[in-house]
Amino acid sequence: MTSKKHLFKVVFFQKDNIFEIYAKQVFESDMYGFIVVEDILFGEASSVLVDPSEEKLRNLFGDVTRTFIPIHSIIRIDEVEKQGSAKIIKSKGSTGQNNISQFPSGHFPKDSDNS
Repeated sequence: MTSKKHLFKVVFFQKDNIFEIYAKQVFESDMYGFIVVEDILFGEASSVLVDPSEEKLRNLFGDVTRTFIPIHSIIRIDEVEKQGSAKIIKSKGSTGQNNISQFPSGHFPKDSDNS
């Protein structure tokens, strides 16, 4: 009987970037409000083609054995069959406005009816 190896795609944002990484283990942390991501995977380094986004992720997470991501920064976690390319995407729209913000934003409309 063969055991299925799990592979997860974790999409989260930090500042003005959306990070998409692949990992073997993802679980809830003992520290309240964090998700643990372990065994981060990167594509095979090729001397012919270098993806600058994946290279930046490799520099950021290459020596990391475990990272704790705040749960409110997580956009999505998928269990996938195949590993894709890790990448960093700018989250700014064409108007220069940020189209993703953290929850809660701290900006609540004032209720003028309840004085």
